Amino acid sequence: MKHITLGTAGPDIARIGLGCMGMSAFYTGAALDDAASTATIHRALDLGVTFFDTAEMYGPYLNEELLGAALGSRRDEVTLATKFGTIRNSSDGQFGADGSPANVRLSIEGSLRRLGTDVVDLYYLHRVDPGVPIEETVGALSELVTEGKIRYIGLSEAAPDTIRRAHAVHPITALQTEYSLWSRDPEAEILPTVRELGIGFVPYSPLGRGFLTGTIRSLDVLDETDFRRANPRFTGDNLAANIAIVEEVDRIAASLDATPAQVALAWLLAQGDDIAPIPGTKRIPYLEENLGADELSLSVDALARLDALRLPAGDRYPDMSTVNR
Repeated sequence: MKHITLGTAGPDIARIGLGCMGMSAFYTGAALDDAASTATIHRALDLGVTFFDTAEMYGPYLNEELLGAALGSRRDEVTLATKFGTIRNSSDGQFGADGSPANVRLSIEGSLRRLGTDVVDLYYLHRVDPGVPIEETVGALSELVTEGKIRYIGLSEAAPDTIRRAHAVHPITALQTEYSLWSRDPEAEILPTVRELGIGFVPYSPLGRGFLTGTIRSLDVLDETDFRRANPRFTGDNLAANIAIVEEVDRIAASLDATPAQVALAWLLAQGDDIAPIPGTKRIPYLEENLGADELSLSVDALARLDALRLPAGDRYPDMSTVNR
């Protein structure tokens, strides 16, 4: 698989990573088959995936434990990324943004223990805490770099001004934000900002939370507890309107003898060598399908057709107040 350097001076990684959230949280079938999830992680390693993403809130905590155990003796083969700041670990694990220096300390110790490692390669602030200046949060993270507990600092869903202020305290290696054919908000300000500063970009949900694979045409395929049942893009009239986007991706994929997922990922990879998407799956066939995008080259015409797709109906979260701040 092709490799990139994440940011100006970050780690060398295979440019398609593996997002592990759905193995343990939020989606249909989460935490029901850890053996299959573990096998998928092992297969990813064998296929050359070197970038694995998790977070303390996935489970909560279960996904870090799963990933740590699955990596085992192969831990040093990968760039291991996790996230903190959406659980107040000083308050018995209550959910809520907490970017305080005290929570930085509590969170990293828990993640190191659950992941079975003495250092996290890339440690993200999962959501910006509006009650704590970003300078204080990043200052505490920089101390962890000095102490050797983390190697690189990342942010998730941060606004341009926040990114700049954080980067002035300590170099930010990566920004993680939702980006795909149907979530193109980063193109206006986020991507220009991180590129100016030499920060790598990690798109999460690069397959539109599974929608761009073409397999979700009805909520009937989702468990009652699946997060997507409350997602505005999957509900009501929005669902039918957004299927039209997928149908065009389907047509392009058929013309290329590829799958819709591969086309969606290949489009992302064509947006720049500083982009490292982390499609998630807990099944080996879907993993292998996704990684096939690494070899798919889209023509000028195909890229133009994909660029011309209309924007989806509905916000990407029921509550957008926690992102881009």
